[in-house]
Amino acid sequence: MDNSNYEKLVSIISKYSGLGKDEIERKIVAKREKISGLISREGAAQVVAAELGISFDNEKLKIDELLSGMKRVNITGKIINISPVRTFTRNGQEGKVVNLLVADETSNIKVVLWDTNHISLIESKEIGNDSVVEIYNATMRENELHLGNFSEFKPSKEILGNVKTEKVVKEKNISDLRVSDNVNLRAFIVQAFEPRAFNVCSTCKKKLTVEGENYICAEHGKIVPEKRFLINLVLDDGTGTIRAVVFHDNFARLGFSNMENNESVLEQKEILLGKEMFFSGMVKMNSYFNNPEFSVNLVNEINIEDLINSFEKNT
Repeated sequence: MDNSNYEKLVSIISKYSGLGKDEIERKIVAKREKISGLISREGAAQVVAAELGISFDNEKLKIDELLSGMKRVNITGKIINISPVRTFTRNGQEGKVVNLLVADETSNIKVVLWDTNHISLIESKEIGNDSVVEIYNATMRENELHLGNFSEFKPSKEILGNVKTEKVVKEKNISDLRVSDNVNLRAFIVQAFEPRAFNVCSTCKKKLTVEGENYICAEHGKIVPEKRFLINLVLDDGTGTIRAVVFHDNFARLGFSNMENNESVLEQKEILLGKEMFFSGMVKMNSYFNNPEFSVNLVNEINIEDLINSFEKNT
């Protein structure tokens, strides 16, 4: 478990027990020493919580208190975005799924509804954007909250004012990254691969299928494709390395100007090596390599003055 999640767990135990964080830490250390360190800090913290009579199963938590692996999670939040309901077929049976973004005053989280009774509340407009909802007995899978047949999803009479609508992005070290993390990294580019071209729909920018000589968009049918590029990088921040993928929209920030000029592309690729930059994005599992991969949505140059100002504010 990374340090930030461990510290969050200590804070939660402190909050619900009324004991100081230092005392919680001492109990965790003592618990690990008692069994010769054969348990992780997270595991020891869970044991300490149980001994203090704290059961997260029965508590209504704030979104920023949620941790991967938690079961029987209860929260109240406001829906700030609803994705279209999607149908799928699994084992010959048709099902539905819908993704929501739910927020409270501390953070926001992706909520996935699988139960058709829950989804019917969305389809009937009984629950929609800006609705405050109560969620019970949900399960945390990585950084998402999933609701199944035994979960409860219903409108709430609670009024939520200012909720955290912006994407919550944390600064982390590469060694602490987990799948589904939304993070900022400050890292060096230690390897850059050849940029690759691919085609998308010129209207919706989604991937295309090829039928003979034609490019087909699932939404817009036969279209003239738009050529886009991506580049794979390897990033290193001193704590570890991770493979990253940067898409077309950030190529100018990497210094690429003319993708049709092969000589210019190769030259810029070499210039990137050893360069330190800020990268924002999400950690995903690459199904081909079966390894975590950093999908970058924003690249920024490092501004020394901004770093100095940030350092001065924190000292």
